[in-house]
Amino acid sequence: MPQHAPAPLAPPEALSLFQATRARTDRLAAPLRPEDMMLQSMEDASPVKWHLAHTTWFFEEFILKPHKPDYASPDDRFAFLFNSYYTQAGPRHARDRRGMISRPDCAEVAAYRRHVDAALADLLDGGRDDREGIAGLVELGCHHEMQHQELLVTDLLHGLSFNPLMPIYRDPAPLPVTAEVPLTFTRHEGGSVWIGHDGPGFAYDCEGARHRIHLDPYEIADRPVTNRDWIAFMEDGGYSDPRHWFMEGHAIATREDWAHPLYWWRQDGDWWTYTLRGPQPVALDAPVVHVSYHEAAAFARWADARWDRGARLPTEAEHEVAFRDVPIAGNFLDDGQLRPMPGPGIWGDVWEWTASPFTPYPGFRPPEGALGEYNGKFMVNQIVLRGGSCATARGQMRATYRTFFYPHQRWQMMGLRLARDV
Repeated sequence: MPQHAPAPLAPPEALSLFQATRARTDRLAAPLRPEDMMLQSMEDASPVKWHLAHTTWFFEEFILKPHKPDYASPDDRFAFLFNSYYTQAGPRHARDRRGMISRPDCAEVAAYRRHVDAALADLLDGGRDDREGIAGLVELGCHHEMQHQELLVTDLLHGLSFNPLMPIYRDPAPLPVTAEVPLTFTRHEGGSVWIGHDGPGFAYDCEGARHRIHLDPYEIADRPVTNRDWIAFMEDGGYSDPRHWFMEGHAIATREDWAHPLYWWRQDGDWWTYTLRGPQPVALDAPVVHVSYHEAAAFARWADARWDRGARLPTEAEHEVAFRDVPIAGNFLDDGQLRPMPGPGIWGDVWEWTASPFTPYPGFRPPEGALGEYNGKFMVNQIVLRGGSCATARGQMRATYRTFFYPHQRWQMMGLRLARDV
């Protein structure tokens, strides 16, 4: 939900955004077979078919039903099947059993999408007096669907990774030949700074309210941690040395037998990884990906012990202040790589773990009603990541964007960037 009310999109702009967003989701699903679209490999992940239906239900539940009196759902039971966590919107199917929903089938879900698309286009094209307010809700729904586009591809990767045939979702393509990029840092003076969103443009409620904080002088790395850096950590016993780990992280790593990032394996003396482009050699100069907060924190503590000038994870405020004037450009979902690319980028490629818990900013108030559950109910026990990834839609990104995950999770496009005290 927007925290502020910056100039909302005009209805024609909202309709254009809606149609483009829906079309991109359909393109992401187009190469898949019905069996692919049913995969649910863990409770944290959802089947592609469920993502297609849930994002459709969102527009139906929060826009069409309240604002289009003549609207009729193709099946009222869809509200139970495809609600995610909006308790005020009614009961819902168990999250860990979404992969058991064989009916409606993929064709029926596609028809559901077309039905809602036509009804919403009719709503925005009409002569209603409240179209401006509806356009703002459509913009929110589009950003919600962009988030599910990201989840769609990362959930799909996790599901396909269990198949010994190592299916290829998108044809392999060579990576550019690269040389190691030295790890350098840029100094920032800190001081009294403002962070948080204050318009113009869309932002989620958790990005506000804008507020002032104090930062001590710090330095932040000019590139993310790479696979080359990570292999050095592994070869130095980083996974097995408890000195680098928080107790909870070490317990999880030991229990889960973590010895490398998710999807990696050793083959003929080299490291390989499974990607949506099939099995690939690990690109040494690409950002490391699919590491948890616990692993990122252990790496930072290992680097701090190894280097004279120290290292740590940045806070989310340090990340925002360092990069808020850098234009949003990089490797995003729109580019179709679906994997981190070598290079010293700021935006895209991998979400970067910070040292900051996902908690409300001063002055945060969730909106009333079910839409107020969008972010506020998750503000406990999770960690903020910044910067976007190769699975994030470019149109979602801004310097204030906060995503958040639990510290043990690895299946998202998660990496890290180092900072250090001056």
